[in-house]
Amino acid sequence: MSIVPFEALACPLDGVPLHREGAAWRCAGNHNFDIARQGYVHLLPVQNKRSREPGDSKEMVAARQRFLDAGYYQPIADAVARAALEGVPPGRTLACLDAGCGEGYYLRRLAEVAGDRHTLATLGLDISKWAVLAAARQDRRPSWVVGSNANLPVLPASLDRILCLFGFPVYSEFARVLRPGGKLLQVDAGQDHLRELREIIYPSVREDSKTITRAPDGFRRAGTEDLRFTLHLAGAGPIADLLAMTPTSIVPAPKVGQGLQPSRLCPSPSMFACKSLSAYLNGLSAHPLCYGELPGPLCLLSSTLTLFLPCLSGCGVPGLSVPSTGCPMPSRSPCY
Repeated sequence: MSIVPFEALACPLDGVPLHREGAAWRCAGNHNFDIARQGYVHLLPVQNKRSREPGDSKEMVAARQRFLDAGYYQPIADAVARAALEGVPPGRTLACLDAGCGEGYYLRRLAEVAGDRHTLATLGLDISKWAVLAAARQDRRPSWVVGSNANLPVLPASLDRILCLFGFPVYSEFARVLRPGGKLLQVDAGQDHLRELREIIYPSVREDSKTITRAPDGFRRAGTEDLRFTLHLAGAGPIADLLAMTPTSIVPAPKVGQGLQPSRLCPSPSMFACKSLSAYLNGLSAHPLCYGELPGPLCLLSSTLTLFLPCLSGCGVPGLSVPSTGCPMPSRSPCY
């Protein structure tokens, strides 16, 4: 496989091109951004940070890395890779961004599927420095950036593909940086995603109906694929990692009768993993079916892959002239 770094980076302070000079990126405005020894660069200005360390914690990143590296979500990664590479002639170089890349799993899988047929100029961006650090440690060939989807440090019309999996899309920014003919591939949790675990963890599981909303400004929907498959989680470790990697700030403890006190709220996923989850897993030995009525357990993974194409003349993006086409798209849901 041929992987090269994506280099059409923009200064996060004034938007002008960045140029690499030795161990730093610099712009014409004399803004300087050092490259960490692990190979990533921090392009999230302090004034754009809402907390000292935004994004996933070190513990959440480690849990997600273990879970994804075990191959549990590979069918999703493979579907995204196939859709991203479909119709691309051999030998062409694709500039690809994973917006909310985490520890880089989906970009690595994209590179594996592409093989030697294509050259990928890849950029992984995440607001969590721990996620970007983990990604850079595994593969130094792509460009790895700490940054925000709300202000992508990327030059306009410089990307062929954007991946946004279980993330937080900012469509105006995506439309700005995609080239004509580019594609946005977005994956959202489906209605029944990990339902078996959610029925145990939460006092009640909301019955969401599938609703159709309008397409985001600047895009038209080109296709949707529902991904549904069964997952067997062998033992407490993968279940603990799955719960610990969940990007929610308040997680209810498991219901009464499954090795815990009555349901309560835990203020952070790390506390849930370290305290509530330890009690939950301690109950597993005494109640081997406490994670469901099947040993393992068996969980349904349900997600929706949607392909968006940028509208040819703007589609209502601020600063562009043509009004939105109003194409339908599925509503976004959080990752569990």
